[in-house]
Amino acid sequence: MELEVDLLIVGAGPTGLFAAYYAGFRDLSVALVDALPEAGGQITAMYPEKMIFDVAGFPAVRGRELVSALVQQADQWKPTYLLGRQARTLSDVDGRLEVGLADGGVVRAGAVLITAGIGEFRPRPLPAGDGWLDRGMVHFVPKLNVHTGQDVVVVGGGDSAFDWALALHPIAASVTLVHRRSTFRAHPPTVRQVRELGVEIITDAEVLELRGDPDLAEVELGVKGGDRKVLPAQAVVAALGFTADLGPIESWGLELDHRAVLVDTTMRTARDRVYAAGDVAQYPGKVKLIATGFGEAATAVNNIAVLLNPEAHLFPGHSSNAS
Repeated sequence: MELEVDLLIVGAGPTGLFAAYYAGFRDLSVALVDALPEAGGQITAMYPEKMIFDVAGFPAVRGRELVSALVQQADQWKPTYLLGRQARTLSDVDGRLEVGLADGGVVRAGAVLITAGIGEFRPRPLPAGDGWLDRGMVHFVPKLNVHTGQDVVVVGGGDSAFDWALALHPIAASVTLVHRRSTFRAHPPTVRQVRELGVEIITDAEVLELRGDPDLAEVELGVKGGDRKVLPAQAVVAALGFTADLGPIESWGLELDHRAVLVDTTMRTARDRVYAAGDVAQYPGKVKLIATGFGEAATAVNNIAVLLNPEAHLFPGHSSNAS
């Protein structure tokens, strides 16, 4: 496969999808490439059923509903989606950028916008859960109704663990949250909300064993002081966080700060005609929010439009003025 576009967006999460819409509004041809098989990035892969509370204009919006709306918004300009394909290489060829894909495909573009979020992520394993993945243990909950009427044990002390406890509480037979420490990394109001619902929280405890034949039936815990406790469980949500890296992007000749790409006020990177926006972009004072990514996407696309056509205006006017 060979494709020619004005702009290639690497990453089809919320920032990338909004960038695709805005690039279409600027009359640029666009392709989005993402190693994941569906649009939506981290939201689709990790928490499609969770409510998101910090997107302007939505008091609360479910993750999958936000992604669906962003796809619908972008699709009015008919971008090309290259999903389930990893962007591997980046090179300069005859005044354009050429991105090689893992499947052998090539995309040539006037500019590249990296919206890769946290990069490629892998869940942290639950030591006692070896061999139990998809036999009762999961790391994420793509569909809440799968756990209707089940006894669910959520393992972890961060925001994801408490968010899953909140989401599952109305439909599960029981929800128990287990954490190996006595303090939590989760947002204090969320912790308070889970406590007020009456969810059982067991601290200073670790999962020793998952048992059942063939599917999960119970979980044994080791509690501080040497005590052991057995909980009924048809599902364990191992919300222990994840590790992430930028993958091949790290070899693209960009200036990096840990897992982020350094950019200037136009969202331009250290490499000519390569821009970045969203969680993957870093600059002094950066706040990582979906809302921030939307603004950065518009900034990047407007500057790319002028880069590709010096006669274009940086600010094209408001979309509400378009006929």
